[in-house]
Amino acid sequence: MNALLKRALPHLIAIGFFVIASYAYFSPMLGGKALPQHDIEQFKGSAKELIGYRERTGEEALWTNSMFGGMPAYLISTVYKGNLLRYIDRALSFIERPANFMFITLLGFYVLLIVMGLNPWLSIVGAFAYGLSSYFFIVIAAGHNAKMHAIAYVAPMIAGLVLAYRGKYLGGLTLFSLFFGLNLYTGHPQITYYAAFIMFAMAVAYFAEALMKSQLMGFAKASSILILAAILAIGANTARLYFTYDYGKDSIRGPSELQRHTQNQTSGLDKDYATAWSYGRTETLNMLIPNLYGGASNADLGVDSETYKSLVKNGVQRNQARTIVKQLPAYWGPQPMTSGPVYIGATVILLFVLGLFLVRGPLKWAIVAVTALGIALAMGKYLPWLTNLFLDSFPGYNKFRTVSMILYIAEFTMPLLGMLALKQIYDGQIDKKRFLLSLKLSIGLVGGICLFFLLFGKAVFTFESYNDMQYIAMGYPAWLFDALMIDRANLLKADALRSLAFVILTGAVILAYFYKKIKPMYLVAAIGVLVIADLWTVNRRYLNNSHFKPKNKVEFPFTPSEADKQILADNTLSFRVYNMTVSTFNDASTSYFHQSIGGYHGAKLRRYQEVIDYHLSRQNPNVFNMLNTRYFIQEGKDGPTAMYNQWALGNAWFVNEAIWAVDADAEIDSLNFFKPQENATIDKRFEGVVSQFSQEGSETDYIKLTSYEPNRLSYEYSLANPRLTVFSEIYYPKGWTAYVNGEKADHFRVNYILRGMVLPAGNNEVVFEFKPKLFGTLSRVELASSVLIILIIIGWITAEWVYIRKSL
Repeated sequence: MNALLKRALPHLIAIGFFVIASYAYFSPMLGGKALPQHDIEQFKGSAKELIGYRERTGEEALWTNSMFGGMPAYLISTVYKGNLLRYIDRALSFIERPANFMFITLLGFYVLLIVMGLNPWLSIVGAFAYGLSSYFFIVIAAGHNAKMHAIAYVAPMIAGLVLAYRGKYLGGLTLFSLFFGLNLYTGHPQITYYAAFIMFAMAVAYFAEALMKSQLMGFAKASSILILAAILAIGANTARLYFTYDYGKDSIRGPSELQRHTQNQTSGLDKDYATAWSYGRTETLNMLIPNLYGGASNADLGVDSETYKSLVKNGVQRNQARTIVKQLPAYWGPQPMTSGPVYIGATVILLFVLGLFLVRGPLKWAIVAVTALGIALAMGKYLPWLTNLFLDSFPGYNKFRTVSMILYIAEFTMPLLGMLALKQIYDGQIDKKRFLLSLKLSIGLVGGICLFFLLFGKAVFTFESYNDMQYIAMGYPAWLFDALMIDRANLLKADALRSLAFVILTGAVILAYFYKKIKPMYLVAAIGVLVIADLWTVNRRYLNNSHFKPKNKVEFPFTPSEADKQILADNTLSFRVYNMTVSTFNDASTSYFHQSIGGYHGAKLRRYQEVIDYHLSRQNPNVFNMLNTRYFIQEGKDGPTAMYNQWALGNAWFVNEAIWAVDADAEIDSLNFFKPQENATIDKRFEGVVSQFSQEGSETDYIKLTSYEPNRLSYEYSLANPRLTVFSEIYYPKGWTAYVNGEKADHFRVNYILRGMVLPAGNNEVVFEFKPKLFGTLSRVELASSVLIILIIIGWITAEWVYIRKSL
């Protein structure tokens, strides 16, 4: 037992370090505070109806009417109960969020480095070199929890790939199936997609290595093992993946049926939308110098800034000047705005460049190639030939926005290659001549860039931003931006000097170790201190203790206004609200209390987005009325006020005439001139299911909603003759089924986004139910696959335990 404990002790120490570091960074959590995260607040608004239904019934609604008139819930809040890997995720997340993300990220990269042959102490340093990347903390601050959750599982997933290709087939099968399954479980396919770039590059490297050593049979066996593991991981997430894929075809991630603006369209996102957040050609250098372009848009320049001094000098009160300084954008780069740079660290980048010279073999070239590709693709519209090639031709690439996110590849590969270089130095595998030349070139390249911007940054850049003109147009004086440009230049100079210092210190430590001036343990400790000091302090610019608030304020982020209270007093079963006091189509706070015309989601229905673009944003009253917009919330003298819309058409109504549209363009254009209370526009493709109907009604005709659940709507009606009926519900045929008196009935799309039916005469009941056929079946596939993965884990742990016991 003592031998076993001795063997396990370094790993236990590593875990202890990671727990302490995670709690240290998020220390306000220990005092009962929590981190308010914008996207999590929006999630609470968008998911409230779904969570309430789940708590009330124990089932999944799979559809919500709280956002954008109505949309599937697959990407909002759905519990896929068949996937048992969620219990392993909970076990790994024994630390409270968001500190758990830091812990799992550190632990995952530690596991990868151990698998790649580094000793535990170097692996701890490498874990911090990766896990403290500034982008991760910017992501956490913004509340992009699914993204960070997915990032946390990439490294141990790749560890499984490495194990398999190194002949540890059972270990590779276990780690890859488990952590690929957990990565998919997090529900952020964009990170998984970018991780696939890394895995493909590494697989090519292992193939090249196997080819050179005539070991192709082993490569084939490992690849087969990984394919089996991938099948199990995908199987454990089948329902999530299928419904994400299927819904994607109808969302803004899928193609439009409109023929206008085709030069900007792809089979996924429009190019302008996908590339809006593109990294500038020189902006990539902020991986080395964080404030190269000013850092964050909302950076606080402080009272020592030229901007603050200029304001006070020109007669602005100090308190007001302090407020203005916090509002002005320090960032002046080409992106619309940013919460901070993708800073990888001066120490880490020096080690990476050193790895370019010291590390040999196919794996190095694979890492270099995929890193270069990621950096190039992050430039987006500033490297259009490459970006358009991928958007138009590379499967799935056009489904993702924010192309700069692909810099995650560099965040992974740079510390990985850097630690492989440090391992060779630590192990004494490099001859003196090659080492000295490599170190000299690395310091010269990395330090030279820092020195160049330190000396000539003010001559190279203008420090002007396009956004500055918008502020001037709002009434800010031009002289204020002269001062702001001085501050931006000073930020660059200070961080260039800072990074240069870390480069020199790191080089000096490595040189001292090579000449045996310090012992191995001091090399590890010194590099660890430099890595943590470098990254930790930059991260605190974007996420620090001041961001935390009392937990109750974070758990309940929305307080109803007087307008909300007025609307909530209306007991009508179902109606919609248009809130003009917020950014309606980028805010889900309204959805917390009401069924909203707007919302906050990156994958809303494509047709609804087009109605927003062509009608709702242009205040087309007929479209608001057909969407049963009963209340408008406006800014009043004493706060938001609710205005009742007497022309809202209700939950359903009868019309006398069908306007047939030849294509989507004609269909959406018809909403400019139609009378929704009298006629309905129908695509000609539905002619076969639209039966004959009377164009005149009876005074006794009526229809009303009698029961409401997000996934089940019941109406009762009375008709003297068959009538064409419009339901103010979003048309989505993949799961919604209509019944008249319990018998299935045809329904079709009207008015571009709504549902329509021809209802037979009589006193009848109409029910719409949302029950996607495959949900139950695929849940059973998830259950079977996740059970198999758990059995493999048990088998691997048992085999390892037996092996360790025999070897002691």
